[in-house]
Amino acid sequence: MSNFIEDIIENDLASGKHSGIITRFPPEPNGYLHIGHVKSICLNYYGTAVKYGGKFNLRFDDTNPAKEDDEFVRSIVDDVKWLGVDTSNVLFASDYFQKMYECAVLLIKKGKAYVDDMSADEVRATRGTLTEPGVESKNRNRPIEESLKLFEDMKNGLVPDGALILRAKIDMASPNINMRDPVIYRVVHEVHHRQGDKWCIYPMYDFAHPIEDAIEGITHSICTLEFEDHRPLYDWIVRECEFENPPHQYEFARLAIKRTIMSKRYLKRLVDTGAVDGWDDPRMPTIAGLRRRGYTPSSLITFCEKIGVSKANSEVETGLLESCIRDELNANAPRAMAVLDPIELEIINRDDDYSEQLDFEVNPTVEGGEVRKTTISNRLYIERSDFEVTPPPKFKRLVLGGTVRLKGAYIIRAVDYEADGDRVVKVKAEIIEGTKSGQDNSGVKVKGVIHWVDAKTAVDIQANMYDYLLLDTEDKVDFSERMNPSSLEVRQAKAEAYLGQANKGTSFQFLRQGYFCRDIKSENNVFNLVVGLKDSYKK
Repeated sequence: MSNFIEDIIENDLASGKHSGIITRFPPEPNGYLHIGHVKSICLNYYGTAVKYGGKFNLRFDDTNPAKEDDEFVRSIVDDVKWLGVDTSNVLFASDYFQKMYECAVLLIKKGKAYVDDMSADEVRATRGTLTEPGVESKNRNRPIEESLKLFEDMKNGLVPDGALILRAKIDMASPNINMRDPVIYRVVHEVHHRQGDKWCIYPMYDFAHPIEDAIEGITHSICTLEFEDHRPLYDWIVRECEFENPPHQYEFARLAIKRTIMSKRYLKRLVDTGAVDGWDDPRMPTIAGLRRRGYTPSSLITFCEKIGVSKANSEVETGLLESCIRDELNANAPRAMAVLDPIELEIINRDDDYSEQLDFEVNPTVEGGEVRKTTISNRLYIERSDFEVTPPPKFKRLVLGGTVRLKGAYIIRAVDYEADGDRVVKVKAEIIEGTKSGQDNSGVKVKGVIHWVDAKTAVDIQANMYDYLLLDTEDKVDFSERMNPSSLEVRQAKAEAYLGQANKGTSFQFLRQGYFCRDIKSENNVFNLVVGLKDSYKK
């Protein structure tokens, strides 16, 4: 089913309004991209430029030197490339500063802009309300030549920060507050990450963005719904700056996911306060964080396809995102065994030199799939929770005198245990002969199957168990009051030797545990929980 953006594009192409389309993704380099940006990238690239054989620009809106950095530029290019996007057209708003300046001068000469000496607080206080018009500045009718001279002084570094601004002269009584003489230029004595100290005046976003689109010939300027009220200003700027074939702005609903922070400003606060381990912390909803967590480009693209494009804001269940990566990993991820809370299990009817190779399915969902070898000896590790001295009702794992099957191996019976106070430190069991998996004709029935690791060949791993950054509460409070204190639990675990050779970024299903990805940054055997095994999302 097509969405309203596709309908617009198809009508424009059919009517001859456009012979081809050009779209753009215009991030500000003041932070790392998050999953909300993935939706915009997918719409502007896969959903429009690729689908209709058009062009796509990755354009940085780098008009605020106080908050921008080359680190963010590099991270954004890397993230966009990782999503499979063609980044051959990487552009920068700062390359258009001269043209923007000329547009501002043109507006002054036309009597459509004036230099004002109001502070930001004064501008805000005189803007009016939804029911009351704004108050005109005393400088609104300043002579054109005087505004031109003052604007030149601003450009030449003769004016301190905040002393003067340039405002568009539109309508202080407009029902749309954005049209009430908005500020379009301010003085900022900061070194720009690309332009150095060449400029000390910088355009405001609402002024710069339509000019950037017009210069690049963007046919469909697609942005999120909060810019809908800015569209009249967008149209005014491209019209008054006398651009031929001006672009048009279209708005769609931004992505909101429950229990997820979707603001770069708030994400930056988490990084700056040390609440997380950087922008790529696997708990972060940044593309870098999701990538490190173990999400794939295809899973994020599939997610965006499933949520679709609409004009109505809504909040998506976290389970939908999780189901996309879970479905992919279930089909593709190799299986392995890791014990996250280990206790030793001794097989008393095998001696110390016992070692046997067993076949283990790499991925049982693949028909005729690969089989690999794993080893079993007389010393194993099992999960502490898989043995109970005094079992609760309906407990189906290991108890004294009870039996379970070791996954892919034998049925065992627990015969004894050792404890340090109330804490069990070792379980003793015996293999029931003739019960080897695939060769079992014993007739012995068991109610449970548990995973295990050969203690003699096991490797130590760190398993990072992740939960949401935010608590599940409906309270409309600042996110800092909803932080989940249990969003990360670190476990020192035992794993098959197989996992000790895993490449960074490779994901596995740890049997009975979840899907884990070898951390792409750590040189140690660190595995990050991608997502649990259970899919709670109602499709």
